[in-house]
Amino acid sequence: MLVTALRDLVRPDRYPRSSRYDPAWLLDLDMGPNPLWLLEDLTRNLDLRPGMRILDLGSGKGATSVFLAREYGAQVIAADWWIAPGDAAAVFTKAGVGDQVAAVRAEAHALPFEEESFDAIVSVDAFEYFGTADSYLPYLVRFLRPGGQLGMATPAMTREVRELGAIPHHIKKVVGWEAIAWHTAEWWRFHWEITELVEVTSARLQHDAWRDWLLWAQAGAEHQPDGRSANQPVIDMLTADAGEFLSFALVTARKN
Repeated sequence: MLVTALRDLVRPDRYPRSSRYDPAWLLDLDMGPNPLWLLEDLTRNLDLRPGMRILDLGSGKGATSVFLAREYGAQVIAADWWIAPGDAAAVFTKAGVGDQVAAVRAEAHALPFEEESFDAIVSVDAFEYFGTADSYLPYLVRFLRPGGQLGMATPAMTREVRELGAIPHHIKKVVGWEAIAWHTAEWWRFHWEITELVEVTSARLQHDAWRDWLLWAQAGAEHQPDGRSANQPVIDMLTADAGEFLSFALVTARKN
């Protein structure tokens, strides 16, 4: 069971870059569904180049920052509120990118950076916690250089909760009110474009996102200590949903 579950996280046909990374290593850094699959899909709509200075906002335990440094030759600032910089730095050093990635403890509303100091800002499975406020995008784009790129992957619904009138029961019993912030891709498009501060270059739901999420949860249930108790509610939620409501939104934009 363990070997099969881990092998399910290696999919070179769909995620060739991510498949070069040890799935056990990824699961040991788990803070949400496969972050490299999300990031690899997201970067198909970004133009990332060697030497760029990229802010990885909500970088967690560091997998996405390692990916950005290795795959794109970027200089990365890994900013997270919950993970101690020393712990993240140890991950970067062990992964061989300690000279490319700097870990910073930072709260998303009080970023300790100079304005117009990044070529790109990327956020994977974190934006839902701070980015839904009307005032947040105007704050965040201050840190992008003119023409700089913004990309985020966030849990999403296929229809707005407001439209449905309630959070579907199978989702509510697992994540509660958090699903209120799981907006559709088109909600995010409007939310960003209405500011006229950015041009949205893509806004889409990830194809079969719920299946990817389910594979991750199943692997975590087998691989992690107490993984079954932590992941079974998510497995049940995704199985019941079968893609009817649950997805991930991938949104990219360029600063005007």
